[in-house]
Amino acid sequence: MEIISGKKITLRKIEYTDTDDIVRWRNKDFVRSNFIFQQLFTNEIHENWMKTRVDTGEVVQFIISEIQTGKGVGSVYLRDIDRINQKAEYGIFIGEEDALGKGFGSEAAALAIKYAFEQLGLHKVFLRVFADNLRAIKSYENAGFVKEACFKHDVKIDGKYYDMVFMAIINEKDD
Repeated sequence: MEIISGKKITLRKIEYTDTDDIVRWRNKDFVRSNFIFQQLFTNEIHENWMKTRVDTGEVVQFIISEIQTGKGVGSVYLRDIDRINQKAEYGIFIGEEDALGKGFGSEAAALAIKYAFEQLGLHKVFLRVFADNLRAIKSYENAGFVKEACFKHDVKIDGKYYDMVFMAIINEKDD
């Protein structure tokens, strides 16, 4: 099993046996509220994601584990991997409240970006984030992402429109 080690966390490729943790984390209000897809997560939804996206190579997803305890605390992924244009969309969530604010997200971002550039040969990694999620934007900036655009009223959830900030990081070694 491939494991990527950082200072505080490790990343390991997701497995079907992680389904219960993923569903539990994604259904927590503080996680779900930061996703465009806010429907309650089920085992079936996650297993379909694994079968149609992860198993096909369209997504590379990792479980974030705390080195000190070995406990899984969230997930980070590269989705919609576009091998022609050498880019992918980045996503992350920390699902354990006691793991928030410890720098795990920033470290996971750095490790995932390095993996994207060095292992997948990508040129660009981008993300979408709600414009009012200032904590996440700051974390992404700390990881090297740069704001590229703000799309007004880009997403409609429960009858309300939300602005989305698009951010990206470029593999400067390619230029």
